[in-house]
Amino acid sequence: MHLLITGAWQDAQRHIPELEKRHEIVFLQQERDALPCDPAWVEGVICNGLFLYHPIERFPNLRYIQLTSAGYDRVPMETVREKGIEIHNARGVYSVPMAEFAVAGVLSVYKGLAQFQRQQERHIWQKNRGLRELSGKTVVIVGCGDVGRECAKRFNAFGCRVLGVNRTVRPTEHFDEVVGLDRLDELLPRADVAVVTIALTDETRGLVKARLLRPDAVLVNISRGGTVDLTGARCELLLDVFETEPLEEQSELWAADRVHITPHNSFVGEGNGERLWECIHKVLEGKEGVS
Repeated sequence: MHLLITGAWQDAQRHIPELEKRHEIVFLQQERDALPCDPAWVEGVICNGLFLYHPIERFPNLRYIQLTSAGYDRVPMETVREKGIEIHNARGVYSVPMAEFAVAGVLSVYKGLAQFQRQQERHIWQKNRGLRELSGKTVVIVGCGDVGRECAKRFNAFGCRVLGVNRTVRPTEHFDEVVGLDRLDELLPRADVAVVTIALTDETRGLVKARLLRPDAVLVNISRGGTVDLTGARCELLLDVFETEPLEEQSELWAADRVHITPHNSFVGEGNGERLWECIHKVLEGKEGVS
């Protein structure tokens, strides 16, 4: 297969020699740059946001797409379906670090770690008698895919009651109950913690209304910024994703009370490279060689 691989796959150079045993490869470091080959040459791509800069219509012989992201929101999926192009996401690659990030964020809030850090910087010895426990809390996870399941596993281990909200309703390991999207507004007021992992689609844009959560609740968004409606939010917010990234310097969120901001960093973990290679290699192993 004629493969175009982009720098979105950070470990690409390490694995290209292995792939070249069965495929012809060209490499493009920055996806916004000019293509290093005729688009008609390309039969498969390993990329992230390539089609934001190079319209998919320019690739008449494209038949395989491997994304380095879990989400499909940067790909013209309607065109992919119309043309019958085989597409794969990085399923399961980032689930572990994202789940750990979610739990760590909630624990940081519950255990007052930011306050203690500020006190350390000022050499202040002062106890906090208001620390909370995760045990016994109700956690609502919106999206029961790989990331949601990894989150559920960890919150379950802390003794939480874990409720899932998903498009497809079926019994799922580590969840006490899974319900449909139509019951989300019913569950949010009951949540001590809400974690958003659901993919961004037309159906899920603005799905999670932060104003429905109690003031003592914690909302964690590690999905996409557009899945959450922050209007009227009173709860603690742990936001790793935003509708516009980077977050604008003038955004009121930077200085907002009880808002904790991280720069779309929850997916990072040292095991990602190996998991992504396994994901890519497993699919390409069954593909035909150089055409």
